[in-house]
Amino acid sequence: MARPIRSRRTVLAVPGSSEKMLAKAQTLDADSVFLDLEDAVAPAMKVDARASIVKALLEGGWSGKTVTVRINDATTAWAFEDLATVIAGAGAHIDCIMLPKVERLADLHWLDTSLDQLEKRHGLEPGRIGIEIQIEGPSGLSIADQLAGGSSRVETLIFGPGDFIASMQLPSLTIGENSLGGYAPLDTVFVLLAIAARKHGVQVIDGPYGVISDLPGFEMAAERAVAFGFDGKWVLHPSQIEAGNRIFAPQQASYDRAEEILETYAFHTSEAGGGLGAVMLGDEMIDEASRKMAEMTALKGRRAGLVRTVSDS
Repeated sequence: MARPIRSRRTVLAVPGSSEKMLAKAQTLDADSVFLDLEDAVAPAMKVDARASIVKALLEGGWSGKTVTVRINDATTAWAFEDLATVIAGAGAHIDCIMLPKVERLADLHWLDTSLDQLEKRHGLEPGRIGIEIQIEGPSGLSIADQLAGGSSRVETLIFGPGDFIASMQLPSLTIGENSLGGYAPLDTVFVLLAIAARKHGVQVIDGPYGVISDLPGFEMAAERAVAFGFDGKWVLHPSQIEAGNRIFAPQQASYDRAEEILETYAFHTSEAGGGLGAVMLGDEMIDEASRKMAEMTALKGRRAGLVRTVSDS
């Protein structure tokens, strides 16, 4: 089945053990939420957190949001029960399952096959639940291309900066920091993840910026991710949502220009417009490559709810 393209400009992390946060998340303007059973939940609270997530999914109002549950990684004692419990209890309300710390292709295959079986067991549409892959170490990064194309369920690659920084022994104590002594050591990671995602037609999402009180730092991190073609970024606090939504949507002028390019090129390449392959739009020559570039900006703008404000001149 063709996977839907779900908006993920801002992905709000919600601890599954916090009923207060599970309720508040439903009212916030994040495109996507993930209800967390992994790092945000202490081992002693895993079972209760599963029940809280199922309750919140069944009783809450999540309309307009992509809803994901992050289970524990495939090597832990909790992963299978996480998956079985949330699918049995609220599978019809879950868009995706996020698998963290993916270091082997076998981890993806385990989740893919398990979802096949659970969907059949609980009468859910086959293949409906997507997979989000969180890459947090060098082994996962080295097979990012295989992971992105390893299952028709895969919808996103997600960069996990905290564990990645630790595994690479980078001299940073701030999650999401990418400026160390004048160097940007994570830029290569961004490029590799973006290439793998675009090759296989899936989205690519940046992880969190850990200093919640530092909104300029969050904005700088988000702008860097946009520059590498990322589709969105995690937010850890409501104060980061507006900035994330704004930064990961095209600016109004760029959106208007993209729509103008598409309209102009469509006309001039048609029989009525002369059937031309390249035309001038103001001082700029536009051709098929221009159309492809404009199409992506226009699509992102439409998903963000932008409306064209400048008519064709």
